[in-house]
Amino acid sequence: VQLVESGGGLVQAGGSLRLSCVASGSIFSVSTMGWYRQAPGNQRDLVATITRGGTTKYVESVKGRFTISRDDAKNTVFLQMNSLKPEDTAVYTCFMQVRRYSYSVVYSDHWGQGTQVTVSS
Repeated sequence: VQLVESGGGLVQAGGSLRLSCVASGSIFSVSTMGWYRQAPGNQRDLVATITRGGTTKYVESVKGRFTISRDDAKNTVFLQMNSLKPEDTAVYTCFMQVRRYSYSVVYSDHWGQGTQVTVSS
């Protein structure tokens, strides 16, 4: 299973970006999808998650500004980021809990390579 992110870049404070993460390979179904971020010198933090049923959770610092969504038909997760702040600058990495085969109930975690988001003041 391979996850590929896109949509990162450089934006001014107050601007918006939309991240996408597409999974490919042997995929039967996907449970939780989400995004982490890591700024230089900081630990990796969970930003947002979305369950198969559509329940979303956000870290407090992005509530009201970021929106996570998913397209199960395309095995894709999105992160719409509005009102961006310089402190949002980080490498954003997607993850998915994937069930690879119909004959196995096991879900395993898979990660993207990360995409840089830089917000200038």
